Amino acid sequence: MPEIAAGAVVDPAAELADDVVIWANAVIGPGVRLAAGVLVESCAVLGKQPRLRRGSAAAREPKAASGVLSVGVGATVCAGAVVYAGASIGAGAIIGDQSQVRERSSVGEGSVVGRGSCVDFDAVVGERVSIQTGVYVTSGAVVEDDAFLGPGAQMTNDDTMGRHSRGQGLTAPVVRRAARVGGGAVLVPGVEIGEEAFVGAGAVVTRDVGPRERVLGVPARVVGRVSDAELLENWR
Repeated sequence: MPEIAAGAVVDPAAELADDVVIWANAVIGPGVRLAAGVLVESCAVLGKQPRLRRGSAAAREPKAASGVLSVGVGATVCAGAVVYAGASIGAGAIIGDQSQVRERSSVGEGSVVGRGSCVDFDAVVGERVSIQTGVYVTSGAVVEDDAFLGPGAQMTNDDTMGRHSRGQGLTAPVVRRAARVGGGAVLVPGVEIGEEAFVGAGAVVTRDVGPRERVLGVPARVVGRVSDAELLENWR
């Protein structure tokens, strides 16, 4: 039987494996599926329904309706984190204290979402990704396997800051496999950070960064290349 502490609220429609552990004051909503070995810490909320601004594009689209939230084997949802209905959390992933994972987004196996970070709706985070404290992964973004996002890194997806016509699509950044983005860096809408690239702390990336390019500054400029010795294969 699952181990459910006093004060936790678990909806009868939730599906819990036998060895799931839920700490006090956590809330597990309907449509939540927790696999074997999942730990949900105090005051976490799983299966939250989105609250959408009236007139927003998401509110007008049928896909805004949320679905099942699945949490994979051995994953941990830490204290105060909020994971929305319709999201997917991979095996062994850690969703840090007070972080947020929105509807229709996914966090891959073995990835970590740091304290107070947000993975917004429709974002895709691959496997073994390291998202540090206070990071914003904007809606629609793609972060591929083994990427690193330093503390306070921010993504944006709207060049007009809300002044676009109804139905106009947004363009989110893409961070390719094993790329590294330093603390406080900003990725503007639509930029791509190439495989094994390096973005220095505080950089503002306004155009694509090629594979293994090293960029620094505001706006970011290429200052060199990532050496063979720095490649991920040498650091596993």
